Amino acid sequence: MSTPTLAKTSSTSVYTTPVFWEGLWRKSGINFAVLFIIAYVIYGYQPQVGASADALAAFYGGHRTWILIAAVVSGLNVLNLMWFAAALRTALADAGQDGWGAAATASSAAVGGMFLLLVTVSAALAYSIAGSGNDRLTSGLNDFAWALVVLSSFPRAMLIMAGSFGFWRAGLISNALFGAGVAAVVLEVLGGTTWLSGGFWAPDGACSRFVSPIIGLVWVVVVSWVLLTQSPATRAGW
Repeated sequence: MSTPTLAKTSSTSVYTTPVFWEGLWRKSGINFAVLFIIAYVIYGYQPQVGASADALAAFYGGHRTWILIAAVVSGLNVLNLMWFAAALRTALADAGQDGWGAAATASSAAVGGMFLLLVTVSAALAYSIAGSGNDRLTSGLNDFAWALVVLSSFPRAMLIMAGSFGFWRAGLISNALFGAGVAAVVLEVLGGTTWLSGGFWAPDGACSRFVSPIIGLVWVVVVSWVLLTQSPATRAGW
């Protein structure tokens, strides 16, 4: 006699409703931004392209524990990115913009994959590779990590474009906010051209280290805010 009662009680709980879960995943973008900043601070200042063997050993060896902690936080943060993209795709589908929603799914998968690969390389260097005495391999992987940062600009630009254009076509954002989104897309694409040998426009320059990540984080937070201001559709999507 008690089993049906328990089932009925569970089915009416707020934690089993689609609105609860959709609201939770719509906050994932904000969670992503917060954890990204935390991991970025914990990780520290990665050596530049072509850094000396002593600089690489000092960072990946002396900073080993913090790098591995940052890897755990970053790995968890990939989940936030995926859930944010799922909430974005669902909102676009509800607004009749399925094409832009599919683009958001594809681009977020590429961003998440490259982000996870970047974290893997850094964790492997700190865990054992940097301490193996193979300076050439350590230097090559450190430079490879910077190349990943630069090339990730393109799927990041596509993700921003999918959300900005999809929301604008659906009438969910203003023309001014759409213009800011277009500017963010252009700046992210330009971030993929940072191949100078030094200075601001280098793979390890200020554009790649600070400007491009800040643009992406601001866009994620703004889109999360837009998602949270919209009422979830009356469907069992979650």
